[in-house]
Amino acid sequence: MAAGAEGRAQLIDYLASGVRPEADWKIGTEHEKFGFRTDDLRPPTFDGERGIEALLKGLMQFGWAAVEENGRVIALTRDDASVSLEPAGQLELSGGQLATLHDTCCEAAKHLKEVRTVAEPMGLGFLGMGFQPKWRRDEMPWMPKGRYKIMREYMPKVGSLGLDMMTRTSTVQVNLDVSSEADMVKKFRVSLALQPIATALFADSPFTEGKPNGYLSYRSHIWTDTDAGRTGLLDFVFEDGFGYERYVDYLLDVPMYFVYREGKYIDASGQSFRDYLDGRLPAYPGQRPTLKDWADHSTTAFPEVRLKKYLEMRGADSGPWNRICALSAFWVGLLYDQTALDAAWDLVRDFSLEERHALRDGVPRHAFKLPARIGSNRNGTVLDLARRALEISAHGLARRAKLNRNGADESIYLAPLLEFVDAGITPAERKLERFHGAWGGNIDRVFDEYAY
Repeated sequence: MAAGAEGRAQLIDYLASGVRPEADWKIGTEHEKFGFRTDDLRPPTFDGERGIEALLKGLMQFGWAAVEENGRVIALTRDDASVSLEPAGQLELSGGQLATLHDTCCEAAKHLKEVRTVAEPMGLGFLGMGFQPKWRRDEMPWMPKGRYKIMREYMPKVGSLGLDMMTRTSTVQVNLDVSSEADMVKKFRVSLALQPIATALFADSPFTEGKPNGYLSYRSHIWTDTDAGRTGLLDFVFEDGFGYERYVDYLLDVPMYFVYREGKYIDASGQSFRDYLDGRLPAYPGQRPTLKDWADHSTTAFPEVRLKKYLEMRGADSGPWNRICALSAFWVGLLYDQTALDAAWDLVRDFSLEERHALRDGVPRHAFKLPARIGSNRNGTVLDLARRALEISAHGLARRAKLNRNGADESIYLAPLLEFVDAGITPAERKLERFHGAWGGNIDRVFDEYAY
């Protein structure tokens, strides 16, 4: 039986138990991607010979083990990695805990090769972008997972774009370790303040239903009207005294979605985990939570940076395979080298609450062109901030001195981001140029030119 959560102090201890010495820090990379049928570009359903479940079963030839729900294969596991499904069948790799970015890039390449091996004979392809560029929300399939049914019914009660978040977005993120509570606090503040910079660097969702939508990262915009009770910049992280205790208080106030028991999801949407701790949860009366319930609940908060037993960077649109590596490289360079972390903190430490929110609110539409203060220079832009952040990250990766077989350090994985900054143009703007030029306004071309 799972260990019981006896009170608030135990919940705090659970989060704090993730602390690791620097020598044991790992890199965990996750990325999502849209599947499409190569003949008609429609997203594959769960069922059928060309369905997502068939794809998952096909991947088992590579040593993946099935995870079932109600007798259906809804995920795979291998070692400490998993392949899972987002609500509309977006295929996600949650990678293993790896020591270097070289390992991360090899892992991503291996996964994409395995997927391609199974998908091509099925007439399926996969595309990395932040938002589904062609299909309407009502044309997206739903995967038969119990938690998604609960979320699907709850989302329209708390925002207008939550169902779009579930069905039409894809992201890439990296999970990183901390060595102490103080280290967690500093990394949390730096990564929250710089998350809009990552959003700009990875902006790649400029189309909705085949047309430009006026945004460069529409995925990022969607989070502003999904569910205010579990999203956002978490201003309290910058307040004096912030630590694990304060984050637990935040999580306790995030409305619940469900309780998972004996293979079934109990709908507790909108109810209070505080009541659950006291044995007063309406959906599950007289029962108290386990630590597994607490771990599950922590995954239902969706701020720009999320704290579990580690920190998750959540601000980037999905993209091609080299930007999967680049996202992890950007944050590892900033946060896993103390000199770089100090320099990154110096870059953002005097941002006001208003400045942080102006970046968060403006970047989805304007990306690099958004005005931004840099120190005493009030005439800067997000492009200037991105250039400086990349410089800090590159030096941090060089100091880590993790070399591949050719003697190159991990800073090589920043190359696509440096290219965007040098050109002053985001991935989204490159696609818009293609759309208005060579593609002749035909969004179908994106599936030809940018599929994995």
